[in-house]
Amino acid sequence: MNILVTGSRGQLGSELQKIRELQHRDGWFFMDLPELDITDVSAVELFCRERQIGAIVNCAAYTAVDKAESDADAAFRVNRDGAAALASLAKATGALLLHVSTDYVFDGSSNRPYREDDPATPCGVYGQSKWEGEEAIRSIGCSHIIIRTSWLYSAHGQNFVKTMLRLGGERERIGVVFDQAGTPTWAADLAWAIVSILEKCDLARSYAETFHYSNEGVCSWYDFAREIMDAAGLPCRVSPIESHEYPTPVTRPPYSVLNKRKIKEAWELEIPHWRESLLKMLREVGAQGGGKS
Repeated sequence: MNILVTGSRGQLGSELQKIRELQHRDGWFFMDLPELDITDVSAVELFCRERQIGAIVNCAAYTAVDKAESDADAAFRVNRDGAAALASLAKATGALLLHVSTDYVFDGSSNRPYREDDPATPCGVYGQSKWEGEEAIRSIGCSHIIIRTSWLYSAHGQNFVKTMLRLGGERERIGVVFDQAGTPTWAADLAWAIVSILEKCDLARSYAETFHYSNEGVCSWYDFAREIMDAAGLPCRVSPIESHEYPTPVTRPPYSVLNKRKIKEAWELEIPHWRESLLKMLREVGAQGGGKS
C-alpha cells in the first residue's frame, strides 16, 4: 500500500518520517507546503493517481489556536476545506483517509473523559474549523478513520515542552495554569499507533470510525510543567496560577481528557503513561537532567 502523509514537516509528520527511515519502508510519500497544498484538489489528485496512493494520513492543520481567532479564513481553509478536499479525493480513488483531529472539538465542561460519541461543543475558531473538517469527511462518505488527540509535543517544532525547557533555562520562576486538565501526547507514540492501525487495516472494506488517542494519565499544565523541570534538572520554580491570570484570545477547555478504550480495544494498542513518554522525549533532545525519573 502506497501512503501519502500530508503536513509532513509538522510534529506528527516528522515522527512518521522517522519510523519510515527506521523500518526502511517503501511506498511512503511525505509532502508539505510549498510542494503540495491539500486545498489544491487537482494537484493532490494528480499526485495520488500517479503514485497509486492507497491511504492518506492527513497531518496538515492550522494549529495556531490563538491566531485563528483573527485569521479564521486561513484556519477554515486548511482545517475544513483541506479535509473536505482530501475526503473527496479518497472517495474518488478508493483510498483510506486517516485524519488527525483535536480535543478542541469539546468545550471542556465534562466531568469525565470524553468519549467519541459525546456531542461536540467546539472551542473557538480552531476547534470549530477542526470539527467542521470532521463533519465534511463524514458527509462526503469516503473510507475514513478520524483520530482526535490532545496536548501534542515532540522534539520538532514549537510546543509546550520545548517552551518550558527554554523558559526553565532563562528564568528563576514561572507561572503555569493549574485549572486546565488533560493528557499530554508524545507525537512519537501517536505516530507508532497510526502505523499499527494502517498495518491492520483491510483496504477491501470501508471504514467510518472516530477514535481518541492520547497518552495515559491526567495532569494539569502546572503538573506537566513541574514534571518537565524536575526531569530536565532545571532549577526554575513553577507556580500555579488560574486561567484568568494568563488571558488568551480563546478560552481553553478546562477539562479535555479523552477516553481511549475504543481505540485500544479496536486496534489492540498499548498506550504508555505520559510521564514515561516525556522522559523518552527529553532523552531524545538531550534535556534529561538529574531530576526524578
